This record gives sequence, C-alpha cells and structure tokens, in this order.
Amino acid sequence: MRTGDSHTRPPVDGSAAWLRLTLCIIAGTVINIGMWAAILVLPNIQTDYGVDRADASAAFTMAMVGFALGNLVLGSWVDRYGIAPILAASALVASVCYALSTLAPNIWVFAALQLPIGFATGAGFGPLIADVSHWFRRYRGIAIAATACGNYVSGTLWPLVLKGPIADEGWRFAFLIIAVACFVLILPVAFLLRQKQKGPAGRMTLEPPHKTIPLKSWQLTALLLVAGFGCCMAMAMPQVHIVAYCVDLGFGAGVGAEMLSLMLAAGIASRLLSGFLADRIGGVPTLLIGSVLQGLALFLYIPFNGLVSLYVVSLIFGLSQGGIVPSYAIIVREYLPAEEAGKRIGVVMVATVGGMAVGGWASGFIFDLTGSYRMAFIHGIAWNIINMAIMVFILLRSRPAKPRRAAGGELASAAG
Repeated sequence: MRTGDSHTRPPVDGSAAWLRLTLCIIAGTVINIGMWAAILVLPNIQTDYGVDRADASAAFTMAMVGFALGNLVLGSWVDRYGIAPILAASALVASVCYALSTLAPNIWVFAALQLPIGFATGAGFGPLIADVSHWFRRYRGIAIAATACGNYVSGTLWPLVLKGPIADEGWRFAFLIIAVACFVLILPVAFLLRQKQKGPAGRMTLEPPHKTIPLKSWQLTALLLVAGFGCCMAMAMPQVHIVAYCVDLGFGAGVGAEMLSLMLAAGIASRLLSGFLADRIGGVPTLLIGSVLQGLALFLYIPFNGLVSLYVVSLIFGLSQGGIVPSYAIIVREYLPAEEAGKRIGVVMVATVGGMAVGGWASGFIFDLTGSYRMAFIHGIAWNIINMAIMVFILLRSRPAKPRRAAGGELASAAG
C-alpha cells in the first residue's frame, strides 16, 4: 500500500510529524529571506538609486504585497496539492527574481521584482504552518510557533551572513548569494515533504473546532483581519526601519543589522514560549498578552535612543512581539474548520502582511514628513491599541464548542 493511504497514515504528534516540523523550519529559514532582503539593503538602494526614504521603502512594500498574495493563493492551493510542489516552484521563482534584481536599472524595476519574490516567500509561512498543523494535535501550538520561527531564524541568520558581502561587494552580490541558496537548499527539502497527512479515502483529516463565539464565520474573520493589520502596522516600525534608524543616529548600518538580528532572535524565543502557552490557555489570551507587551516595548523606543539602550529595547521588543502572528493561525484552528486551514490561515496572514507592508511605507512617509521617527512610533502604538481591543472582545465572547459538525453560515465554530 502506498505511503499516505488511509491505513498507513502517520500518527499525529509522532516521529514523522517532528521530522516534518524540522524540515519545514529549514525551508522557512531559507526562503523567508524574502521578508528581510529589502530591509537589509534599504540604505544601499536609497543611495544607489538616488531616492528618498519613502521611495526606497517601496521595495519592502512590494515584497510584502507579494508575500500577502502568496499566503492567500498558495495557502488555498496547499489544501489541494500539498506543500511539496508549491515549495519547489516557489524556490525556482525566488531564485530567478533575486538574480534579475541585480540588473534593475532603477528603484521601480527593483521594487517590481520584489513582488514575485514576496509571492514565492509566502510559501514559507502560512502554507507551511497549515501543513504542519495537520500533523499535530496535543502539541499544535508549539508546532505552529516553531514553524513560524523559520521566518525569524531567517531574519536572525541572514543579516549576519550577508553583512560582510554587502559591505565588501555590494548589495547585488548579496542577492546573488540568496538566489543560489534558494535553489540549492529548498528543492531537496521540498522533495522530502511529498507525503501528505491523509485520512480515509485520501481526504484530509477533519477535526471539529473546540471553541465558538456568537458571530458568523465572516464576522470573526473580519475581526481577525483588522486585528492582524493593526498589530503589524505597529510591528513594522522597528522591524522595517531599525537599520535606517541606526544610520540616522550615526551608529551605522552594521549596528542596525545586529539590532535586527537581536530583535528577531528574541522573537524566536517569544514564538516558542507563545506556542507552549497557547497549548495551555488558547490562542486569543496568548495573542493578547503579546499585544500588550508589544505596545509597551514600542513606547520605550521613544525616550531611549542611545546605542546601549537601543540594543536593550530591541531585545525587549523581540521578546514581546514574536508570538503574535503565529497566534492567529492557532485561533483559526480553534474556531474554524480544519479542512480549509490553508485558505483560512492564508486569508488572515494577508492582513498581517498588509499591516507590515503599509506600516513599513507609512513609517518612511512619516519620517520624510517630520524628519524623525518619533511620530512613527506613536502611530504604531495607536494601531496596537486597536488590536488589543479586538482581542479583548473575542476573549469575552468566546466559549467552549460542543463536539459537532454543522452546515456553514452558523456560528463561527461550525462555519465551512
């Protein structure tokens, strides 16, 4: 009997699940450089193309638009085709576009190429998380968080790897390194991820939601979309502009890259801790805790801008916000049907990525308008408060769901 048939399906939480989790983290670490590449070279391309900060930030915005579309489109495809072919095709697209970026004659061609790069990068977030979520039950929270950590491991390791090449050979050489890495490292991992978690008759295993809220599914989804957009509008200011912020303060791009790595390394610890916590108290309380702490960390950036204090605040920020985005995937699995996990997680990820994309541009725009990042931090705090309010509302209206399956269009826990 073929592997993946109903009688040979690997058990959830088993050894095959943990091996798959490891492979997904590796794939996410490599391909998610697409989230950070434009950030790392932001000062370089601003100088190279002779544009202002807002125009240079457009490259990151385009990458995030592509990343959002990738999560949405590829997330729905992963429910039907599995993660392996999607990941392999994404690696090829990313490799080609990184190479072409080195030939871009102006900022707008460069920014346009970040759109397909972002789309391909999307395969390494929502679709990977959705795939892993079917292989775990008892440890689903930690598995989702660990898979999402691939994004932050990427942001931690790649700046250190590319710091020297960018300084010595320029940003174009660094992009060629990324192009080769995506092709050489991701394709073998995609081959090893061919097996699917299937149930009887080859269908995806179904698991009814275990929480409910007196809202229709589209209403709950709309709340999650606004909340995700808000938290990531706040998150974008430090993550997107920390390198440029350090350059403006006279500390240099190298120091900014180190702060970004520190921030994201702390985010890894935060995501793992949040996953552990979500397995015990649920996704909504976990997200609310992270949102409150993120707001406090953003406030600390305003009065503290010395070299040592910025390292400390960046560490605090990373520890506070790392678990926020993965918590949305956990919430989706708690309230909404499992058989459409890829599509539903992808939809919510669009909002979070949209917040990062618009927030990155908005921070640059506010900087150009005011000459400093102070108002950009305040702008982020305001959006963070919106996120907190929505999470409080959901938490207060939630209750345990009865173990049942119902037709779509009723409560969120039963909607299809």
